[in-house]
Amino acid sequence: MLRALRFCIALCSAGVAFVCAAQSPAPKLPRPDHVVIVVEENRAYSRIIGNMAAPFINTLANRGALFTQSYGVAHPSQPNYLALFAGSTMGVVDNACPFTFKTENLASVLTRAGFTFATYSESMPAIGFAGCMQGDYQRKHNPMVNWQGHNVAASANLRFTDFPADYAKLPTVSLVMPDQSNDMHDGREPDTIIRGDRWLKKNLDAYIQWAEKNNSLLILTFDEDDGSEGNRIATIFAGPMVKQGAYARRIDHYSVLRTLTEMFGLPAIGRAAAAQPITDVWKSAPPAAR
Repeated sequence: MLRALRFCIALCSAGVAFVCAAQSPAPKLPRPDHVVIVVEENRAYSRIIGNMAAPFINTLANRGALFTQSYGVAHPSQPNYLALFAGSTMGVVDNACPFTFKTENLASVLTRAGFTFATYSESMPAIGFAGCMQGDYQRKHNPMVNWQGHNVAASANLRFTDFPADYAKLPTVSLVMPDQSNDMHDGREPDTIIRGDRWLKKNLDAYIQWAEKNNSLLILTFDEDDGSEGNRIATIFAGPMVKQGAYARRIDHYSVLRTLTEMFGLPAIGRAAAAQPITDVWKSAPPAAR
């Protein structure tokens, strides 16, 4: 080991810096007991952060880690959800429905490693529903359905009414999708932002408070912007393992996915393999769960 270290130092002195980088251990990430990811819709960063129409989100941003250079990867909505879930837009360039895929994804790698995953979609009419829409529910915002029946179980495709009141019963990782009346998709500003912000406070504030005492994490993000800021969106991490502050490093949906897979010791998925995990927003990482 000492000989290898001396060799590395000698090479670095000669300008071969990449060899030393390869010898350095990867930064350790925390392993939350539960992660809840909430995806909002179609609002640019500056339409949310600093906007009095979204007091709950801005309070959350002040309490947690706010990424000031977070970006969607495409337009319109659906490719962004696919990127966050499977590390790829899967060649999808619109909101068409249905699609069927069989590649690896966040749910498949989690469950294979012994963890659990579920989505909770507001206004979805039944568990395992595979239809394209029902009322304010839209399948384009529920990416796991495209893998359902292949490497994702229909029983993990849940309604938001199935979101447990006892948060200890949540799966390891959850995706929460408000419906189009509450995700800021429909309606004019500021009304749609006010409604979405109030929905978040009503439905997830209690989880956030619980997470602070139970080693759990909330990730709030948006699928895309409204076309006004180069796809710049608000992304916030909140939980007891998070260092409060504003972070200017550029991230996107692939960065978030890579961070999740690194947290649980899982293989990187798709284009997320080329993304860097988010390492600079954490307090000292607690021991990994046994």
